[in-house]
Amino acid sequence: MDRLSDVNGSYWAQTVDLPSFGPLSAATEADVAVIGSGIVGLSTAWELARAGLTVLVLEAGRLASGVTGHTTGKLTVLHTAVYDTLRSKHGDDTARQYAASQSAALRHVLETAEELSIDCELERRPAFTYCERPEGVDALRAEVEAARSAGLDASFVTSTGLPFPIAGAVRVEDQAQFHVLKYLKGLAEDIVALGGRLHEDTRVTQLEAGDPCRLTTDSGTTVSAGHVVVATHHPVFDNALLATRLTQHRDLVIAGPVAARHDPGGMYICEEGGKRSVRTAPLADGGRLLIVTGEAFTPGSGEDTEAGYARLQAWAEQHFPGFSVAFRWAAQDNSSTDTLPLIGHLPSGGENVYVATGFAGWGMTGGVLAGTVIASLVRGEEEPWGGLYDPGRAGSPLRSAPTYLKAQWEAGKHFVKDRLDTLGDGTNGPVESLRPGDGTVVRAGGKPCAVHRDDQGELHAVSAVCTHLGCLVAFNNAERTWECPCHGSRFGIDGEILQGPALSPLERKDPDEL
Repeated sequence: MDRLSDVNGSYWAQTVDLPSFGPLSAATEADVAVIGSGIVGLSTAWELARAGLTVLVLEAGRLASGVTGHTTGKLTVLHTAVYDTLRSKHGDDTARQYAASQSAALRHVLETAEELSIDCELERRPAFTYCERPEGVDALRAEVEAARSAGLDASFVTSTGLPFPIAGAVRVEDQAQFHVLKYLKGLAEDIVALGGRLHEDTRVTQLEAGDPCRLTTDSGTTVSAGHVVVATHHPVFDNALLATRLTQHRDLVIAGPVAARHDPGGMYICEEGGKRSVRTAPLADGGRLLIVTGEAFTPGSGEDTEAGYARLQAWAEQHFPGFSVAFRWAAQDNSSTDTLPLIGHLPSGGENVYVATGFAGWGMTGGVLAGTVIASLVRGEEEPWGGLYDPGRAGSPLRSAPTYLKAQWEAGKHFVKDRLDTLGDGTNGPVESLRPGDGTVVRAGGKPCAVHRDDQGELHAVSAVCTHLGCLVAFNNAERTWECPCHGSRFGIDGEILQGPALSPLERKDPDEL
């Protein structure tokens, strides 16, 4: 299989002409400053601009280039087996509220796309959670019963449009899929039309809560804002340590054209065998783009991601005749330890700082929902879902404790074990044996150092200590990135920040001193 660099990047990013915005170059002020331009940030900004507030969106990189630009674009309220989980953890009322709020978000996208005449390849499709093994059927039947009790039109089926037999599936009708970046392009253009301002290549490095709040960017420019929305996927200003209530995972994604007759006619997900998620998107020639997701892993785990791509490709080629990989990318998600996303006031951030995170891979409805919830709070209105997603909630500690403790154990294990692994001879693998395209962590001058050899044989060296909370990074051999196993920060081979919560790059080292 070709390396990722040969079929690099998200299909969505390569098939949309997003507007460009210059960096923030002078001190400014606004009613609301939104940090991040993914689906949470732009949805929130649009709601508030529409309400007549002055809105400023600050994006560290390119518009919608983070997690949102690497999604699969499913708009569905069927989130694997969430309803049975919510019912068992939090009760029937919570499951019903979750279903109602996610359904409202789906409708909101449909209404907004129509209102703004956004051509975002919106298609109505059924959604399925399926299993191939008979032992998984009882759990799916329980999910059907829980989803129906929560108010959804769910059914149990044993046949689908998939080109292989299944043991059973949960089916929910009339869901949707779309080209998320074309949708966000429409929102961004309307935000500007409503008087909002957007700035790219503007990383916020400091947040001082207050009335007003004060933001400082990497160029030294400042912003004064009455309200601040932290819409950065993982909260980068985490005084309340929300990171302790979040777990991280990445999924590999492949996509390529198939004949329209091979379209399975829905959106599918299965948690068996490393997870498989399938949908298609329309192509201009009348065919379909098959999108397959799976091979989930924890960032920074050091897993062989090239091998994961190979397994995903082999699966797709086996089941869908004529499929070949045209695009490859990866998506990162985080999940809260009590299953519910965290949307609302940032704990310990004051009454005018807000956050949205923990969507567990369902950020399309979750991100739109976050926009409506935070906009209501900023406007001083009653939060529409009664605090269901409040980041400061007490929750059900006994029922959530196992997941919470496991998350803390994993982070603590890496913090200690990774350092022990770099003692002794000082290496996770000698630099001399590094092949082009590979990376390793060594000890140089008594400190852990991350070293990569590029395709031309040149070495690149940076500190292996994540600038967020000090865990050691590991190499992702498909994406050629350094990733933190504790909280999911990602860095380029020369240490530049690709994904937070880290706010500073990895320190560069001299390869000649290794």
